[in-house]
Amino acid sequence: MTTIATINNIGINTMVINNAAAARMKVIAHRTGDAVMAVAKAMMIELWKEKAKNGEVLFAFTKRDGSTRIARGTIKFAGSMVNGRGVSRECYATCAWMDLEDGMKWKSFRWNDLLWVA
Repeated sequence: MTTIATINNIGINTMVINNAAAARMKVIAHRTGDAVMAVAKAMMIELWKEKAKNGEVLFAFTKRDGSTRIARGTIKFAGSMVNGRGVSRECYATCAWMDLEDGMKWKSFRWNDLLWVA
């Protein structure tokens, strides 16, 4: 676990994050040059993963062409539908998900492209 503490005029804020989120923060900060945005997006990815693991999640991300995609997806059935080469999408700094609006096809988005999670 990693602990991040910030001091402001109100007091001390502390956030405990897991090692995976800390690794995501490093990658996002490197790609975007914005450490504050990296923390926010890493926390959004944790929320996204928790919701997607338990069922359906509504979220938005920026596509490679620059457009915004609002999507409904899940990773709830991932264990029974994996047939790749055994390399996690985490190694590519992306999240894989099954698109509920496009016939359960596997898709992915880059960590720094996640905009919001409902």
